[in-house]
Amino acid sequence: MESKNQPEPPSSPIFSENRRHPRFSFQIDIGVYSRKTGLLKGHTVDISESGISAILTLEVSIGDLVQLEFTLPSGPVAIRALVRYKTAFRYGFQFVEPDTKGVIKAFCQRLVAEQGPA
Repeated sequence: MESKNQPEPPSSPIFSENRRHPRFSFQIDIGVYSRKTGLLKGHTVDISESGISAILTLEVSIGDLVQLEFTLPSGPVAIRALVRYKTAFRYGFQFVEPDTKGVIKAFCQRLVAEQGPA
């Protein structure tokens, strides 16, 4: 029997597990405010200390600076982010300002104990 050695597809830097911060599954409603498109409503997929991903039904452009608004158990969060990638309706956002109150970091640390990295 002949073994078929097929090359593995190149890994995508978007989904690389060599990330600065681990991602955690997290589903909640999110508001995305864009200068070009106004308010977009969506639903998050995962979160990390440095970003969040969400499913949106309307398009936002990669490279756009947006305002994100969502609620963690400790309260509402409003933070600016850069649109880093798009795959179908899933968007990845990188936070571009510090989490001054530390609520995102504290939430992610809590998720480490509850579910481990995504």
